Amino acid sequence: MSKVAHYLQEHLLGEVMTSTDARRYFATDNSIFSLPPSIIVYPRNENDVRKTARFAWQLAERGRIIPITARGAGTDVSGGAIGSGIMMVFPAHMNRIIELDQKSGVVVAEPGLMYGRLQQTLHTHDRFLPPFPASLEYSTIGGAVGNNASGQKSVKYGATKDYVRSLRVVLANGEVIETAPLNKRDLSKKLGLTTFEGEIYRSLDTLIEENKDLIEKDLTKDLLRNTAGYAITDVKRKDGTFDLTPLFVGSQGTLGIISEVTCETETYNPETVLFAAFFDTIDATCKVIQKLRELPQMPSSIELVDGHLLDIVRELNPNQLKGLVPQTTPAAALIVEFDDPNDRHRKKIIKHAQKIFAETALEYKEETEPDAQAGLWKIRQASATLLAHSEKEQKPIPIIEDGIVPVAKLSEFIQGIYKLFASLKLDVALWGPAGEGNLHVHPFLDLSQLGDRQKAFRLMDEYYTLVTSLGGSSSGQNNDGRIRGPYLTKVYGQEAYVLFQKIKQIFDPYGILNPGVKVNVSMEEIRPLLRSGYSLDHLYEHMPRS
Repeated sequence: MSKVAHYLQEHLLGEVMTSTDARRYFATDNSIFSLPPSIIVYPRNENDVRKTARFAWQLAERGRIIPITARGAGTDVSGGAIGSGIMMVFPAHMNRIIELDQKSGVVVAEPGLMYGRLQQTLHTHDRFLPPFPASLEYSTIGGAVGNNASGQKSVKYGATKDYVRSLRVVLANGEVIETAPLNKRDLSKKLGLTTFEGEIYRSLDTLIEENKDLIEKDLTKDLLRNTAGYAITDVKRKDGTFDLTPLFVGSQGTLGIISEVTCETETYNPETVLFAAFFDTIDATCKVIQKLRELPQMPSSIELVDGHLLDIVRELNPNQLKGLVPQTTPAAALIVEFDDPNDRHRKKIIKHAQKIFAETALEYKEETEPDAQAGLWKIRQASATLLAHSEKEQKPIPIIEDGIVPVAKLSEFIQGIYKLFASLKLDVALWGPAGEGNLHVHPFLDLSQLGDRQKAFRLMDEYYTLVTSLGGSSSGQNNDGRIRGPYLTKVYGQEAYVLFQKIKQIFDPYGILNPGVKVNVSMEEIRPLLRSGYSLDHLYEHMPRS
């Protein structure tokens, strides 16, 4: 062990490791990158987190930088859960539900709690946390907050940021703060503090006032979902309140280390109606999505699977979708769910949906029984078959898997992706929450081959040029991390990017907190981190999903 590791072990309740196999394990997440940490810390409580941050800050004051990366279950596909310094791993100990108010549904949890376990507990109280990601069974609540995760029900219910009421956060210097909406009087008190917290409030308030025009432009206002950059537009609100919570949600541990999360939840209704509808053109599919969004009540899910994915799954596993999709492969399938708890309202909206599908779809199926619905969901979950597949050394690689555009531009977006893949002679398959204009696409590449590595970076450049030309964002669900950090200037422009850099500097002046993630990251820095071989074999007990 190094001197730093010995010091940490002496002062922390949690365990400290530097073994080669542990460092190798934590060198990867679900991204295409590899970066081994120097030290692994398993904090037992918030005090361990605070002591670790304080120690790193004191070293930084003397000119020695040891980064800290907060990590949940390591399912991050953007490279945000790896780092070269101290890897702080939360699921081992900080994994409790601290409080659940059965009346209001408000839940308080530690960041290492598995999302699926939280959801199961909430279900027993007829509640649920709607923006769950596809990886909920093997990802953490802290990771969901760090990435501002969303999922199949977000088209109706929103993203994680819409449910986080408050946070406890360990700042870069080890101070612990609580975030929540502040009125003018409370904000004035914060501005008067002589602590690092007070310095942050003063600097951030000044930054917002000096950049009002830039912030109010909100270049992504036409998007239904966006996790790129920092959510500075949500900090100082028109009603006069000031809240740091939206800034930490989606910040991927680059501004502070979350030690406790307080979330609101929704009433859970297991009685849903599910449709699977099939279409002969992409344009027809996208027009139906628009009509569904215009219904008096929003569907709880609008998920798309394109015909290319259905063909690939049929080839790999001919019986997987047998009897679920037409024999002649459609251009696309939509999985649409309605979950209104009011029986009369639900029946009324279902009639609207039936009419839309009857007029536009090649055919459609409607199910109300859970087992039959599970069969229809297999169509959407077929993406797992693709993600787990490898053709010799070629594997589906998550490098352009999270673009989002205004829903009105969705058809143009899909056709642009098809054209781009054809130009590079790559097979293409699309899926995802198209009801929000968000799609996933994983090209088959062999990262051990120089030609495919070069092709990967060319594909990223051309893909994000397409996304931004349509008024879109590089990330709708899975955040920037390392893979999309270099494209933030494409999304927001240089002036807004400099604003993000200043926000990072305010919270993390020494660059301790997850450096190389979101901001201040370049292609030159991430190229050497590329894995020579990509695999999701550590997820096979769960079946990887996206």
